[in-house]
Amino acid sequence: MTLEDTTDDRVLFASDPEKRIATITLNNPRQRNSYDATMRDALARCLDHVAEDDDLVVVLLRGADGVFSTGADMNNAYGWYGERADPAQPPAKSRPSQRRRLTVDRKSFGFYHNLMGFPKVTVGEISGYALGGGFEMALMTDIAVVARNTKLGMPATRFLGPALGSLHMFFHRLGPVLARRLLLTGDIIEAAAVEHLGVFTETCEPELVSGRARYWAEKVAKMPADGVVIAKEAFRLVEQSQAYQGEEVASYLFHAFGTNLQFAPGEFNFVKTRAQHGTKEAFRLRDEHFHVPEP
Repeated sequence: MTLEDTTDDRVLFASDPEKRIATITLNNPRQRNSYDATMRDALARCLDHVAEDDDLVVVLLRGADGVFSTGADMNNAYGWYGERADPAQPPAKSRPSQRRRLTVDRKSFGFYHNLMGFPKVTVGEISGYALGGGFEMALMTDIAVVARNTKLGMPATRFLGPALGSLHMFFHRLGPVLARRLLLTGDIIEAAAVEHLGVFTETCEPELVSGRARYWAEKVAKMPADGVVIAKEAFRLVEQSQAYQGEEVASYLFHAFGTNLQFAPGEFNFVKTRAQHGTKEAFRLRDEHFHVPEP
């Protein structure tokens, strides 16, 4: 079964009503399953379809070709702020206003907020890379099966500032020590390095991830559908009262303000560097700038 009216070829949807499982696949492998606003909206429509279908209990979220997602497409960094009511008008070349940032970020972070409170069970099949928004989605899944060699982190903090994403979730799911490390350094780590912390449901060898994720999806799908939805709402209430108070506003507010940075001489400005040298070279120069040899 396909959901042709709610997705494009970069987001694939399939459902198995008999087993009560839907599968959503991020299908942009040439860019390591990074996504732009259009692709993110297609994913949201697929999730909405699952939420409305009483015959589906679980959604399995995965990426094509063994890579989960490297997050937002940095080829379009800041581009979404330039949207205009008249698409024939080119986006402004100047920095977007704070009111524009807040308007766009409120909508963008609505997606992550809805995924965090999704009424059906989400199972993540996480391998290859889970960076930026991809890392956030991996942490938001109810059950996550992660390959030991999966690269995890928020590297965009190195050029957009540490106030990215849902700080409430990072501190709640990762713990304050690891959350601060990843957000203040932009470090990318392998899942094996945090296996002992129990951040994810299961960490295994790469060749086992797909089968193990499917196993967990089928296991959960055996549960009473009404009971699962009630449990998800109860979990959401507990997390909102204990850990996520203010998250719905704070996440987009911190992002809008925190990414409007002024760069001092000698600091790395990704947007400017990308405009001068292109995205690929900007990434290389970024890594070169932030490399500090360990003693």
